[in-house]
Amino acid sequence: MTPDLANRFAEIALGHVSREYPNKLDHVMAAPDDAQGPRALHPVFYGSFDWHSCVHGYWMLAQLYRRFPTMANASAIRGRFDTHIVAERIAGECAYLARPSTSGFERPYGWAWLLKLAAELAAHETQEGRAWSAALQPLAEIFAARFGAFLPLANYPIRAGVHSNTAFAARLALDYPDAALRTLLTDTVRRWYGGDADCQAWEPGGDEFLSPALIEAECMRAALPEAEFRPWFAAFLPRLRQRIPAALFTPATVSDRADGKIAHLDGVNLSRAWCWRALADFTPDPGATRRVAEAHIEASLPHVSGEYMGEHWLCSFATLALG
Repeated sequence: MTPDLANRFAEIALGHVSREYPNKLDHVMAAPDDAQGPRALHPVFYGSFDWHSCVHGYWMLAQLYRRFPTMANASAIRGRFDTHIVAERIAGECAYLARPSTSGFERPYGWAWLLKLAAELAAHETQEGRAWSAALQPLAEIFAARFGAFLPLANYPIRAGVHSNTAFAARLALDYPDAALRTLLTDTVRRWYGGDADCQAWEPGGDEFLSPALIEAECMRAALPEAEFRPWFAAFLPRLRQRIPAALFTPATVSDRADGKIAHLDGVNLSRAWCWRALADFTPDPGATRRVAEAHIEASLPHVSGEYMGEHWLCSFATLALG
């Protein structure tokens, strides 16, 4: 990540976190009065085509603001957060979650991104950053509690390379500074994935933006002590020296970036790059692994803007990939 690229990403995100339409709501209507638009339902996260993309758009803006405080778009980010990440608006988001029909709202993907945003704001040392963090905290606590209630009931992981993937959600939530939640997450991923070995990696699917194999490995890396992770990883992907499974080393081809589902495949390239970079030192040839990550970045970084079906979310995944 460079200052110029950060400023470009910030400009893209500032353009979509405030763009209310088009919008794909995750909304259960229990009565005629529930037929409301995005801004009425969500005082903060009403843009970016859907709630979770808006949340991780804010996450990216917060991270770039912290890392590059002198970039040209820093003042615009600060203005956005000063008007939207405030107690009154966050209370509106909390009120939405108090509806009886919202227990499954954005589970687990949106839950995890909200905690990732909260973790990022908790890392801010400026006066405004601390104010934003405090304002967001009641919403973060709701989602932390929902993870706490849900994980003991989740007997099985979900391995699809889309929003329902439990390893991705756990990986993001592990960054949230809550010791009890981290312990529960760690125990849960051990239960879900601890016995996995010799992964075949039948991927990518035609609408995936995550590698089920690599995000599981990255989740376990983040959760486990190194002495426990190394033998698990060696058993999970035992033939990396031979570049097997071959699919993990080959960037996905995107045939139509105007198609929202097919455009997900740019996300699989960027999220794989994030995982490969995090896992590189645990692989037989870390340098070669980093080159695989770079190849995946090069395949999709030029396409993070231009088509709104990718533009409303891909910069966030590029930010993960670029570190």
